[in-house]
Amino acid sequence: MVLVDTSIWSLALRRRPAALSAAEDQLVSEWAGLVAEGLATLIGPIRQEILSGIRRSEAFQALRRALLDFPHLGIDAEDYDRAAEFFNVCRARGVTGGPIDMLISSVAYRHAIPVFAADTDFVTYARHLPLQLHRPR
Repeated sequence: MVLVDTSIWSLALRRRPAALSAAEDQLVSEWAGLVAEGLATLIGPIRQEILSGIRRSEAFQALRRALLDFPHLGIDAEDYDRAAEFFNVCRARGVTGGPIDMLISSVAYRHAIPVFAADTDFVTYARHLPLQLHRPR
C-alpha cells in the first residue's frame, strides 16, 4: 500500500492532462500504476481535501463515488498523538508542518507504508521523521 497525498490525487483527478507538466504527468502515470495494482490508499482528511472546492454538485457526487473504490485507512487516537509529536520534532528542528501533513505522516508510520506526494514538504519531513517516501518507479 501507498498513502497518496492530496497533491497527487488532485493532479490525477482534478487537472486536465493537457495542463500537466512533464514531471506532473510522470506523477500521474505513477498514480495510475498504483491504482491499477490496488496499492493507492487514502485517509479521511485527504478525501475531504480532494472533495473540497468542487463547484458543481454532479462533479462532486461523481468524485465522491469514485473515491469509495479506494481503500481508506482508519485514524486512531494514537495517530493524533503521534502527529503532534511529529509536529514538535519538526518544529524543534526549524520545520513547520501542517496538521494534516503530520497526521498523514503518523498514519503512514503506523502502517509502515510510504507517502506519495507531489510537493517537497514530505521530503523535508522525512529528514526528521521516520517517514518513508514513495518515488515514481
